[in-house]
Order: sequence, then C-alpha cells, then structure tokens
Amino acid sequence: MRWFFAGLLLTIFSLALAAEGLLIPENNPQPIYPKRLSRAGVEGEVRVSFIVKADGSVSAIDIVQSDHPDLAEAVKDAITQWRFRPWTVEDGRPAEQPIVAPMLFRLARDQPIDINQWLKSVKCRVINDGFRNMPEHAWVDAEVFNYTRAYVSNVILKSQLADEQRLAIIAKMNRRVPMIVRGCREAPMRSYMSFLPGEVRELL
Repeated sequence: MRWFFAGLLLTIFSLALAAEGLLIPENNPQPIYPKRLSRAGVEGEVRVSFIVKADGSVSAIDIVQSDHPDLAEAVKDAITQWRFRPWTVEDGRPAEQPIVAPMLFRLARDQPIDINQWLKSVKCRVINDGFRNMPEHAWVDAEVFNYTRAYVSNVILKSQLADEQRLAIIAKMNRRVPMIVRGCREAPMRSYMSFLPGEVRELL
C-alpha cells in the first residue's frame, strides 16, 4: 500500500466573487493542524472573516466561530500570510472584498473506508522502517498511527461512537505507542493489529 499522511486535512469551501471577477489566490498556505489536537483525534471547524484589498493583501481577520482556540489560532496564523492577485479599482470593481470562509480540520477525509482491512493484515516488518531513525517521542506521529487515528475518526465510526468514547480510545492507543513499536521490532512477523488496544482491534 502506498503511504500518505491523512492526519492533516483542511478544506476551504468558498472564496467570494469580486464584483466582476474571481479573487485569484497567489500565496495561500493552509493552516497547520496543531499536532497536539491531531494526535488526540480532535477535529473541528473554524469560520473566519477577512477583507481582501485591491493590492492583494488581507486585513481585518476575525474568527466568527471556532470549535477549539488552537484551531482558530492556526487559521489566523495562515491567513495573515495570504495574498491574492491585485486588481484595478475601476469599472465597478470595489477597493476591497469581504470574505467568510469555513475551514475544516479532519483526520479521515479522503481516506478509504476499507483501510481497516490493511490495518488488520499488515505485518510489523512492513511498518518497522517507519520508526527507523525516529526518536521515541516522535513515534506517536508515525504514519501507521496517523492512519489508525484517522480510521477511528471516519464518518461511519463517528456516527456510532460518542466523541468522548472515540477520543478515549485514541488516547489509550497513544499511551501504548512505545509498547507497540518495541513489540513490532521484537516480533516483525506479528501483525501490527495484535499490539493495539482491544478497543481499537474491535473497531477493525
């Protein structure tokens, strides 16, 4: 299976129209998903308003609604860097354009629903390379654990698990990461799943 990091996923649903043309992004870095929240399985939405000026700069950034203050801060940090293609204020085009954009922080977006089949069958020897040259404190951010957290956060499981229960399951797995990694190193032919907490195995 080809690996990709599904832990950090954010969607900007809309950018408003200028009076007679689209706002064209020129430098629009995505907000950085706070690692503390992605590790814990915390997802959320931020609605932000701001003004784009004719010179392409952004001002008056205001958080309209946020599910977590750290997500709001991540959005503000990113939008302060945003720049759009400048336009000439003529022929009815305004000097500035107000924007309201919802931004989603999701772990499982674009992840195949059946990723659980791979997580159930993958052997430790396949994932051990991912821990090579990685300090112990960073093991929790290895791709296999990001995949597992994202799976536990997919839309199907989220509809069946209370959020408190889902976060508790992820927290238990995170605490067990050192044991999982050491176990996989000692027994490379065992399945990754066999080292996971029972609550995670039941969901796979």
